[in-house]
Amino acid sequence: MKLGFPVTIIAFFVLLGLLADLIAPYPYSLQNRRAPFHPPTRIHLFHEGRLNFPYVNPYELKDPLFKVYERKEEVLCRLKFFSNTPYGLKLLSVEEPCNLYLLGTDKLGRDVFSRLVYGARVSLLVGLVGITVTFILGSLIGGLSGYLGGRVDTFIMRVVEVLLAIPTFYLMLSLRSVFPLTMESLYVFLMVVFILSFIGWAGLARVVRGMVLSIREREFVQAARAYGTGTLRLLRVHILPNTYYYLIVSATLSFPGYVLAEASLSFLGLGIQEPYPSWGNMLSDARNVNLVLAHPWILAPGMALFLLVIAFNLLGDELLKRRS
Repeated sequence: MKLGFPVTIIAFFVLLGLLADLIAPYPYSLQNRRAPFHPPTRIHLFHEGRLNFPYVNPYELKDPLFKVYERKEEVLCRLKFFSNTPYGLKLLSVEEPCNLYLLGTDKLGRDVFSRLVYGARVSLLVGLVGITVTFILGSLIGGLSGYLGGRVDTFIMRVVEVLLAIPTFYLMLSLRSVFPLTMESLYVFLMVVFILSFIGWAGLARVVRGMVLSIREREFVQAARAYGTGTLRLLRVHILPNTYYYLIVSATLSFPGYVLAEASLSFLGLGIQEPYPSWGNMLSDARNVNLVLAHPWILAPGMALFLLVIAFNLLGDELLKRRS
């Protein structure tokens, strides 16, 4: 597997998150109560056998109970690119009276695609915060433990063993219940992720410590020490840079863990709260099998999670192969 595929997938989701205000056709909280579980809008390129400008047809709710829609083929609404709408400048919009629901709508008539795009911000931000804190602490503390050795090493390793024994998921549930209910859910979850990553450096520190035990005995480290180089400079300039490749690979493999943690808590209703979208709370409707069978587009956030996690795992595997 080449690097191109996972890098392309990751770059795609990063662009979705960064340009969400431009790409999403509608605000994430906008409700259309007349269009619950609206099917994905079909985009047409041909009309009466001839190539035409991209257009869509409006849909009419025929059965409110079973959410059955009928497409009005006699009405054509052209797509507009980079146009100003009541919601700002949008990459793709549509003329009235049509709506553009690329991935359908949820039970409240909110555009699934728009919420998916905004939800990418949450997943990527959670992963970024998690690995940043984890790898700064893990590399620094593990490096000090391996380089100094002795009692310092013994003490740090005992702390690491205690931290590794803490069940992470139950700790997340406990931390979530500590914060006040009035605090915004996004900030609460970022605090939870920050605390978890503050604790989660232990596994990385143990691996870095083992690498530093080997690196500190090499000639270039001994020469730098003989010239009077300080401990922190030795770690920063001569020792830790030799572990960077491993840290990068480990980051790509750890990133999905934080993304899935957010999705798990939000799925259970303990993470990001409505109306702000996250891929986890968007999947909460998917717990009903009959609902999924009738409206399969509500699984779109699950597919996004699958692609993002697979992309990071493939990227990590490919980096490991190139290293070896």
